[in-house]
Amino acid sequence: MKLLRVGTAGAERPALLDAAGALRDLSGVVPDIDGALLADEAALARVRAAADAGDLPVLAADGLRIGPPVARIGKVVCIGLNYHDHAAETGAEPPAEPVVFLKAADTVVGPNDTVLVPRGSAKTDWEVELAVVIGRTARYLDSAEQALAHVAGYAVAHDVSEREFQIERGGTWDKGKNCETFNPLGPWLVTADEVPDPQALSLRLWVNGELKQDGTTARQIFPVAEVVRYVSRFMTLYPGDVINTGTPAGVALGRPEPKPYLRAGDVVELEVEGLGRQRQELKAA
Repeated sequence: MKLLRVGTAGAERPALLDAAGALRDLSGVVPDIDGALLADEAALARVRAAADAGDLPVLAADGLRIGPPVARIGKVVCIGLNYHDHAAETGAEPPAEPVVFLKAADTVVGPNDTVLVPRGSAKTDWEVELAVVIGRTARYLDSAEQALAHVAGYAVAHDVSEREFQIERGGTWDKGKNCETFNPLGPWLVTADEVPDPQALSLRLWVNGELKQDGTTARQIFPVAEVVRYVSRFMTLYPGDVINTGTPAGVALGRPEPKPYLRAGDVVELEVEGLGRQRQELKAA
């Protein structure tokens, strides 16, 4: 299934994109798409049955905002330097273990919402990523099979980053990762049954129509199953939590000088195969 949330920010309602591409209203079946729903197999079965019946109300998509596909996210866990080519372009050694950092859940916005360039920023950068959405509480997982069994689905994430704040201002990466609007997510949560191999997905990103990133999850240093297993050894993952699994090569940081960092007025578009497409216009904060 392709699950999404539509409407004004803070007042989204649950919806489903059917096989014919029609937007269907789920608000009569479930109250929202969140961790509680993703952990409730009976509720998910009701959604599937309603979708199969074909009688869910159709929503007019024109002019309808798409919000983040998951409500009330507890935490966003991010994996840094997780593609061989991205590590190489930044001059970093491939990590021996996953590099883990956190983004605040309030950085998450809709897939087509405005991204704000922080005040004082000169190095705002783009990163297309595969996001994993957790469906069952995960702690101390022992195997890849266990890890994938705890995944509810997948989505497109844009891990927007401010490189000066992240790298040059001391401390951890958090300052360059947690600016407002720095995690567009969606448009859909695609349930795991529709993504048989998360290591066989293409990722692309364009800035002002120019292709900047063109990669594949096959180049991940730590595949999705290992990322989920590994993270569960250090923190408990709850239904509705999100893991951004890293970005392929092609970011501004890895380009020759002068590096083409983002500015107000730029338009970024990105997609992950089978998971939909995002579009953001940048504005000054």
